[in-house]
Order: sequence, then C-alpha cells, then structure tokens
Amino acid sequence: MGTYNVTPVTSGDYRRLAEKRLPRFLFDYVDGGAGDEQSMRDNESDYSRIRLRQRVMRDVSRVDTGTDLFGQALSMPLILAPVGLAGMMRRRGEVQGARAAESAGVPFTTSTVGICSIEEVNAAVGAPAWFQLYMLRDRELVQALLARAQANGCTTLVFTVDLAVTGPRHRDTRNGMLGGAMRGRIAKAWQLMTRPRWVVDVGLRGKPHDFGNLREAVGGVEDLEVFKSFIDSQFDPSVTWDDIAWLRSQWQGHILIKGVMSAEDALAAADAGADGVIVSNHGGRQLEGVASSISMLPEVVAGAGSRVDVLVDGGVRNGTDVVRALALGAKAVLIGRPWVWAMAARGETGVLSLLQVFQQEIARAMALMGVTRIEDITSETIDPPSPR
Repeated sequence: MGTYNVTPVTSGDYRRLAEKRLPRFLFDYVDGGAGDEQSMRDNESDYSRIRLRQRVMRDVSRVDTGTDLFGQALSMPLILAPVGLAGMMRRRGEVQGARAAESAGVPFTTSTVGICSIEEVNAAVGAPAWFQLYMLRDRELVQALLARAQANGCTTLVFTVDLAVTGPRHRDTRNGMLGGAMRGRIAKAWQLMTRPRWVVDVGLRGKPHDFGNLREAVGGVEDLEVFKSFIDSQFDPSVTWDDIAWLRSQWQGHILIKGVMSAEDALAAADAGADGVIVSNHGGRQLEGVASSISMLPEVVAGAGSRVDVLVDGGVRNGTDVVRALALGAKAVLIGRPWVWAMAARGETGVLSLLQVFQQEIARAMALMGVTRIEDITSETIDPPSPR
C-alpha cells in the first residue's frame, strides 16, 4: 500500500501526486527536459557527489537560516524560480505560489509567460515578486513589461539569456501538447477526460487561460500552439552583452543574468553592469548535453570573484542540496519543479509545506555540520567531490 496520498514530505512525494492529478501533457511540460534528458538528470544526480562534513561537540542550540539578498531579508537562501504556465497546473497557480512564498519568507519570481499577470500576482501579496524577462524582438513590448513590473513594486529583474532558440523538448511532441494537429487535440482531450479534478479546478474555475503579461500582445489566445508560435517568433537570437546597457537604462533595480554557465560569461555579466548571475542550464531544458548547473558553479564563482553575487538553480530537491550549493559558493538557490509539483498536488498549502521542510532540512544539516549561520557554510564544510 502506497503512502503518497497521506502526508507528502519530499519533492519526490509531490511529484508523484502531481503526476496523478495533471493531464499528461502538462505534467510532461514541467517534468521534461531537452533531448534525451541526460543534462536534466545530471542536474539532480550531481548533487549526491558533494559530501557534507560532519562536526560534533559544538554549540548548535541556535541555528539561523536567515540571510540578506539584494537588500531583502530572507528566512533562508531560497527563491521560487520563474516557471511558465504555472497557472495551468493549479487554479491561478502563480498567485498561490506567491502567497506561499510570502508566508515562508522567501521571494517569488513571476514569469514573462505566466498565466497570472504581474498585477494579479502582486495584488495578492504584500511584498512584490521578482520579475523574469526574456529579451523579445518587440522592444516596445519589453519596455511596457518593465514599466508594468516597476509600477507594481518589483525591484529585482531576472533576465533569462539562454533561450536564443528553444531546446528540443520531445515529450511535448510525443504527448500531443505541440504538433500533431487533430491527433494532438484528440490526445489532449483524452488526457483531460482522465483528470476530472483538474478540469474542474483549472479548466472551469481557473479562467482566463491566457498569458497575463502578454495578454494585449497575444490577444487573449488560449491555444498553446498559437502561443508557442508567437513566443518562438519573439525570441531574439541577436541579443548580446551590449543590450544589457539598454536594459539597465529601462530598469532601476537589481538585474540578475540567468543562464550563465562559464567564468567568461560571469565576467561579461559583471562588465555589463549586472548585480548577480544565476548559474543555470534552464533545468536541462535547453542545450542537450550541457553540464549540470552545480558542476559549473565553482568555475562561475571563481570567475565572478566579488564583482557579482552568484546564485544557482537546477536539480535542487531538498534543503541539503541548498547547503551543498552554498558550500560551493552560491549566495542562494532557486527551485522550479519542486514548488510546481507541490502546487499541482496540494495548492498553496502544499508549496508552503514543502518550503517549511526545506528550511527544516537546512537547519538540521547546519546543526549536524556544526555551523549556526548561513555565512559559515563554506568550502571547508564539505569534502572534495567524489569522482563520477
């Protein structure tokens, strides 16, 4: 007899519940990666090679997981990453995620391609969300997005730069989400029939199903094929580091460059005026065969020096992984799939419960490592990575 319908605890527990609740094409959209998905798997498995160093007989009666990041006090060094279409996983999903993040004391990042708009998300919380941006061909649209984000109190911009072209996401073709015309529509219709709870919660009660931040540009379209065509036509492969100067002229707050996977690009980001970089391979969803984010973190940290703060995402599944990333030099981590799985499974309550478990795991690992403050987690608190 399974236990996953009783009390989910881990990211894996919530993943199993999400798979049972979501139509296959939506579950695969979140769960899948590029090509054969090896890079996505490496993102997660490479964390297991990092061994924490146990220390004893130290006073760990008071462990503080809090930290400061870009002038914001966080309960732990963790941010909810931007995830496109999150509002299709649960009714008004971005709002539920933002509320849970605020309750847990960590930032939430609104995606350019989210279902809920910047205005809807920020109206639901007291502390404004971070905003994630793609550089689109239509610069007037980009200007409008930035102006809306700032008008709604956003002060941290996550600029995603690893989507010059979209990666090969074969699951989305196989399951009928993209392509296949009539066969795809029939496949999706059948999947919806097998998920009546989702149909009621999201399909009927979760409208509108358009893309809130792009509503005017796309025209309220709910068809994923039409939306993908629009977005694919807007991704600008000509963007270079020189464009950061223009972006800086449009944005008064902090700018983080997401998608940095080398020391050279970290230095280029610093030279361009970024405040931070996020070591990321887009969750293994873009370049097939690229190294894991965590394996490239030390190189980026060394290259960036003290010029920019370095964050990391991809493959983080628990609080111990957060500690591992901090020991390798990350200032904080972002999680994507875990919070979406938890939201799909249990809504806002599920996301908050998962974040509370993350914080407990961070605190427990710190105590058993003999450290009481986040800044005490350094390379000296881990053993050399084990060979593959």
